Amino acid sequence: MATAEGMESAPNQAAKIWVGIALGAAVGIGIALSRRKKTRWESAREITHRVADHSSDLAEVTRGIVDRVRNIYEESRRVVEDASGLWSQGRRLVGR
Repeated sequence: MATAEGMESAPNQAAKIWVGIALGAAVGIGIALSRRKKTRWESAREITHRVADHSSDLAEVTRGIVDRVRNIYEESRRVVEDASGLWSQGRRLVGR
């Protein structure tokens, strides 16, 4: 026979088994919930939060894009003015 010190009592062993089962179930439920498909509403809300977190970056990038578009517009306008001037000179040279 084994001594009382070496063996745990049956209720104590059962309690440890139940704690183990509860922890395993909690971990399983947590994994299942983290891998579930998100609804459209949850995805939209997540994207909104991400955009709100990076709104200053977005504003800076947008400002840079607007500046580039403005430069392209100004250069295009100058090219059109130059082309118009050349067209007028060409017509005068031809005599029309």
